[in-house]
Amino acid sequence: MAKPSSKQRLKEELVGLLTAELDTMTRSFEAAREAATHEEAKPENDKDTRALEQSYLAAGQARRVEELRSGLAEVMRMDLRAFGEGSPVALGALLVTEQEGEEKRLFIAPYGGGTPLAGGKVQVLTPKSPLGRALIGKRVGDDCEVELAGKRREISVIELE
Repeated sequence: MAKPSSKQRLKEELVGLLTAELDTMTRSFEAAREAATHEEAKPENDKDTRALEQSYLAAGQARRVEELRSGLAEVMRMDLRAFGEGSPVALGALLVTEQEGEEKRLFIAPYGGGTPLAGGKVQVLTPKSPLGRALIGKRVGDDCEVELAGKRREISVIELE
């Protein structure tokens, strides 16, 4: 399994990816806001909804920017404690699971679920996801059942760091 510094590298990689996404989304929000208030967006008649559509887009992007900021802050505050023998799965855990003969490496983080890290070798999992809810509190050797993609699956916790 990975060394303690590898969890720190995973966290740093996730922070970097989320920061880049936040920067991109912030620029998109600013462009949409400018478009909504630009002189050319003013309605030419009562059927012209360009400005209204742009304002809806800007509002949605503003919510996404705030969600990203909040999620990024949660990830940055996440503790990367060591998990000893018998410890339950919790935030900051790096674990190996087995499902239908296939091993998967998962990094439990408060935000960024589904994000591939370490060249795709590790996937971010949040406690809010169905699989995350099923795994939180489990220990090495425990099994859990969860419905994924409409199919009931049994997942085993193999390793935990």
